Amino acid sequence: MLPITEQDSLYPNLSELSAEEVIRSISAEDKKVAEAVERQIPQISQLVEAVVKSLSAGGRLFYIGAGTSGRLGILDASECPPTYGVPHELVTGIIAGGDGAIRKAVEFAEDDTKAAIKDLKAAGIKAGDVMVGLSASGKTPYVLGGINDCKAEGIITGCICCNSGSPIGEASEFPVEVVVGPEVITGSTRMKSGTAQKMVLNMITSAAMVKLGKVQGSKMVNMQLSNDKLIDRGTRMVMEKTGLDYETSNKLLLEAGSVRKAVENHQTKNG
Repeated sequence: MLPITEQDSLYPNLSELSAEEVIRSISAEDKKVAEAVERQIPQISQLVEAVVKSLSAGGRLFYIGAGTSGRLGILDASECPPTYGVPHELVTGIIAGGDGAIRKAVEFAEDDTKAAIKDLKAAGIKAGDVMVGLSASGKTPYVLGGINDCKAEGIITGCICCNSGSPIGEASEFPVEVVVGPEVITGSTRMKSGTAQKMVLNMITSAAMVKLGKVQGSKMVNMQLSNDKLIDRGTRMVMEKTGLDYETSNKLLLEAGSVRKAVENHQTKNG
């Protein structure tokens, strides 16, 4: 039997529909994604706890994947430093076929079962780190090989896939299997499956960074001040925390380099 991500669309006459009807079909299926993710919250939570434990002890988080899954892992990893002020290497995304595959598919890159561990070792993975394999089908050879090789090296393994009872799920210590059903366009897993993976990735790093103290209340107090919008946001955070006016808060923020340090400096100076 075909995995559910490869099964025929529930909309066999899609090509005969109007643009609005196609969009409504996509929307109807997208509504199912959040519910499928919600059913996996216990599994996602266990994975997050493993990530927090590892990062607290000096470990790192790695993602591997091919195609859309690999790109999503890189996207999530690349957004952690500006959002939370963490080192770029703390969360690392790796795609089968190398960085060139981010923009252009590399033929057969996902079929090499030994390439992932080579890529991971080149990126500095070690025992005690966490490696999460991303694969909509749950059977991508590059990812499955990487999970098995990581386990042999004492590296904690998790996965995000969209089929239950998948080879990758069975191989991982912390599997997250979000079953979203057949895609609107048969086999196009950049759609619901991709959305599900993105949602779970958001949960993993967001929850982990909250538990690691990178967020105060609901505020990104460690964010990088990389543009005027973020400087303005940071200034208003400082105002809220200190009661100072905008100009004074802005000066304090720019001198300190982060909201957290600005507030701490103010509190130290004023007892």
